[in-house]
Amino acid sequence: MQKLVYLAVAYGLSTAAPALAQQAEKVDQAMIAKIKDEGLNRSQVMKTAFYLTDVSGPRLAGSEGLKRAHEWTQKQMAQWGLVNSKIDPWGTFGRGWDIEKSYVAMTAPYYHNMIGAPKAWTPGTNGAIKKQIVLVKATTEADLDKYKGQLRDKIVLTEVASEPKTTFAADAKRYTDEELLKMAAPAEARPARQGNDDAMAAYRARLALRTKMAELFMQEGAAAVLSTRGGSHGTFFTSNGAPYAADAKPVLPEIEMAPEDQLRLIRLVEAGIPVEVEMDTKTKFQTQDLRGYNVIAEIPGTDKKLKNEVVMLGAHIDSWHAATGATDNAAGCAVMMEAVRILKAVDAKPRRTIRIALWGEEEQGLHGSRNYVKNNFGDPATMKLLPAHEKLAGYFNLDNGSGKIRGIYAQGNEGVQPIFTEWLKPFADMGATTVTPRNTGGTDHLAFDAVGLPGFQFIQDGLDYNTRTHHTNQDTYERLQADDLKQASVIVASFVYNAAMRDQKLPRKALPQAPQPKS
Repeated sequence: MQKLVYLAVAYGLSTAAPALAQQAEKVDQAMIAKIKDEGLNRSQVMKTAFYLTDVSGPRLAGSEGLKRAHEWTQKQMAQWGLVNSKIDPWGTFGRGWDIEKSYVAMTAPYYHNMIGAPKAWTPGTNGAIKKQIVLVKATTEADLDKYKGQLRDKIVLTEVASEPKTTFAADAKRYTDEELLKMAAPAEARPARQGNDDAMAAYRARLALRTKMAELFMQEGAAAVLSTRGGSHGTFFTSNGAPYAADAKPVLPEIEMAPEDQLRLIRLVEAGIPVEVEMDTKTKFQTQDLRGYNVIAEIPGTDKKLKNEVVMLGAHIDSWHAATGATDNAAGCAVMMEAVRILKAVDAKPRRTIRIALWGEEEQGLHGSRNYVKNNFGDPATMKLLPAHEKLAGYFNLDNGSGKIRGIYAQGNEGVQPIFTEWLKPFADMGATTVTPRNTGGTDHLAFDAVGLPGFQFIQDGLDYNTRTHHTNQDTYERLQADDLKQASVIVASFVYNAAMRDQKLPRKALPQAPQPKS
């Protein structure tokens, strides 16, 4: 069926861009063979992933773990022979934050150790506390009035919005041939979804209610908060409980919990059984350096005319804090680092300069990549472009977990589709065949696309990324798939090499228009 996928893609591209599809795209098969041999038989991708996860630890924006990862990756790439390896500040971010201690347990009506972690950018408890809990249930701001005078020196327990359910499907899955065929087909125009305005209004109302609840808890003198964003089987999703801005308002200590533990507490309280919880959290704010950073390194170009042009590849190095950010996104960083290591190991002589970037602060809004683009290529707010904008040949990104590459999103760029189809041919037997014209979002290639630069994200098998690891306490080294990461590394190395060797830069879409000022 993989051959069928490729034929369908090729047919779709020939009808969409017949003139371009007829142009022969040169691929150095001897170099691709060397890349495969090095990447599959002498891979260091899992060693790199180990240092990014187990050794560096959680890599929340501004944390000590992220600093360790910055320093290690910068030195490692320099040792591999890359040049201009540096930890590059992109601008002001805000406060850093680390967990130094975290403990939570139910101590009455009996002892039970619970699964949870402090929400990012929340303070600690200033020592162990043991308090009665109060369940707060509210759907409107008026519902909060009944809790006034009831919360002082109590631990507040909030509701569980989505209860875990027994599932009868595997957590992890790969794309089927049928799904890839559907992705390769031109996207059908979708009618505007009904009820979007209502959904957004409801979302804003929930946010406003959450803000009012936090204000009430502070005003009433509550001791701490227990909450959950959901999950199942001991997995919980994590987030921030306060802004990272240096001047953010104070908040209460808050622990985000596995929903099963949260629901046990709720059932006991609703049955009228007194419940006591013990907490001891210690967190640390870093305010000495409010800047954010990316890690940059290069393989210099060798062509007299083209060496000042650049092919970029990247992934975000920051993570959330309840685990070690293995699939989100040590996997992507390890693959991109392995790709440049492979190119150095096979003594590739790229015509253009190859530049790797490990982006910081992606989880808070693509800050590292967006500011790098703004500082170096152009401002999407004004579409005022800098000279380097013309010199970028293309950017390739990886940020969807540990699954193997199955193809690439063309991001609406018809000109690159036949090119990428040729580049994927050597990897058909490895399951990578699909070029989809569609856009995908949510990660750092969007920073480049926003100023009209060719930026692309690869299609990856989802595995258990969305069900088990993405932003959870289970995003650990054990979730990484070594063979998938090896496959991804050789494909990325080949794409980057091909882009660096072409006579022309990759085709570009029309430049976006600067946003119109609001009247």
